[in-house]
Amino acid sequence: MGRHDTYFFCLSILLLHNILKNADALACNWGTQASHPIPPNIVVKLLRDNGFNKVKLFEADPGALRALGKSGIQVMVGIPNDLLATMASTVTAAERWVQQNVSQYISKYGTDIRHVAVGNEPFLKTYKDRFVHSTYPALQNVQAALVKAGLGRQVKVTVPLNADVYESGDGLPSSGDFRSDIKTLMVSIVRFLADSLSPITFNIYPFLSLNADPNFPREYAFFPSGGGAAGGGAKPVVDGSISYTNVFDANFDTLVSALEQNGFDADKVEIIVGEVGWPTDGDTNATPALAQRFNQGLLNRIVRGQGTPRRKTAPEVYIFSLVDEDIKSVDPGKFERHWGIFSYDGAVKYPLSLGNGRQLVPAKGVRYQAREWCVLSPQAAGNGASWTSSADYACQLADCTSLGPGSSCAALDPAANASYAFNMYFQKMDHRRGSCVFDNLGFVTKVDPSRGSCRFSIEIDTSRHEKVRPPPPPRSSGATGIKWRTVAAAAMAVGWAVFE
Repeated sequence: MGRHDTYFFCLSILLLHNILKNADALACNWGTQASHPIPPNIVVKLLRDNGFNKVKLFEADPGALRALGKSGIQVMVGIPNDLLATMASTVTAAERWVQQNVSQYISKYGTDIRHVAVGNEPFLKTYKDRFVHSTYPALQNVQAALVKAGLGRQVKVTVPLNADVYESGDGLPSSGDFRSDIKTLMVSIVRFLADSLSPITFNIYPFLSLNADPNFPREYAFFPSGGGAAGGGAKPVVDGSISYTNVFDANFDTLVSALEQNGFDADKVEIIVGEVGWPTDGDTNATPALAQRFNQGLLNRIVRGQGTPRRKTAPEVYIFSLVDEDIKSVDPGKFERHWGIFSYDGAVKYPLSLGNGRQLVPAKGVRYQAREWCVLSPQAAGNGASWTSSADYACQLADCTSLGPGSSCAALDPAANASYAFNMYFQKMDHRRGSCVFDNLGFVTKVDPSRGSCRFSIEIDTSRHEKVRPPPPPRSSGATGIKWRTVAAAAMAVGWAVFE
C-alpha cells in the first residue's frame, strides 16, 4: 500500500469512526407531565434500546433520576423558572438544591448528571421581564454551589433560551444580534458560561414558524432531501455567498452572528440545541407524516455530524420530545400534548432510522388497564338524546386534543365524538365505578371503537407498576412555557422575510 493509499485509508477509518460515534450520540427531552406516566425504569430501557445516551429533564424528578442511575445515560436536570428567585436570593439556597437534586443522586444512585439547566426560556417577551433580574444571579449561585460540592468539573451549568433572545433587522442571518433590551445581560451570561467552560443552550422550533403564519413557505420549515446544503423544494434565502434552504440553519446562524457581533468566537463556544422537534396531532400541520419527515431529516444531520453554513461544528441536539404528555398546557395549541416520537405508552408513532442500521423500537413491559372502552350507548345515539354537555364535561377533565380540526379524530361524527370524550375520561379515571355513566348515556364495551387514524386508547395501569411520584400540575414556567408566541415570530423574522 502506497503512502497516498495509506493516507486515504486512515482518513476513511477516521470518518467512519466519527459517523459511528455520532450515530450513538442521540439526546432527547423527557417530559413528565402525564396523568399516567410510563414507569421510569421502562423509560430508561426505552432510551437505551433506541441509542439515546443523553437526556434532559425539566425538573429534578426523583423517580427519573433514580432510574437513570448507572444507566450509562448522561443527564441534564432542570431548575424550573419558579425557583429562580430562590436560587438568586442566596448561595445557600443553591447549595441546598444542589445537595438534594444533584449530589445525592450522583453519590447514592450513580446518576451521571452532567448539566444543570437554570430556568427554561426565562427571557420570553411574554414573561414581561419576570425572570430577567433573577436568572443570571441564580446561574452564578448554582455554579458556585456545584464548585463547593466538588462537582465544578463534572457538572456544568447552562440556561436554555428561546430563539427570541436574538434577532435580525433585515431578516438575514448575517445581521444577527442579541435582542436590544437584554443585550448586555446576554453578553454577560455567554461570557460567564464560556469562562466556566459551560455550554449555551437555545431552543429552535421550525414547526412553530410554519404554524404561526399561513404565508410561511412550507418547504422552508423542513430540511432538504438528503439533508445537504442544497436541494429540496424551498426557495433559497441568499445571504451573501450563503444560500439557506431551511429555517433551522438560518435561525442557528443568526445566533452565530449574534455571538460574533459581540466579540465571541462561535467555533469556541459550546452550543446546545436544547429543544427541536415536530408534533403529530392537534393541528393541521401536526401529523405523523410531517413529523417523520422533519425528525428523519434532523436525525440524518445528527448522525452525519453536520453543522450549519456559518458553523461547521455540529451542535449537540436534544430532540423534543420522547413521549406525549396529556396534562401539558394547551395554551400554545392542542399540538402541545403530542410532541413525542413515542405515544403516551411508548408505542412507536412512525418509523425513524437512527443511523447504523437501527430503527425505533417500542417500550417493553408496559401494563395496561382492562381492554374496555366507554362509548355513547347505542340507545342514546339512536334516539336523539343530547350528549353535548356530557362530552364537554369529559373533555374538561381529560385530553380531547385529538378532536380538533385537522387532528387525527377530526373526521368523527358527533356521536363518535361523544364516545371519544367519554372514553378519554373513563381511561383517565382508571375505569373507576361511575366513570362511564354520563346521565346514563355511557356504555362499557369490549369492542375497540377506534376508526382509521383515530385511536381510542387504553391507559397505562399505574397500579400494576412501581409507585411513582404523582405528576406535577401544568406550569407556565416549566417545559410548556408560552414559547409559541415568540419563538415563531423570532424564527420567521430570521431568513424568510426576504421571500416577500
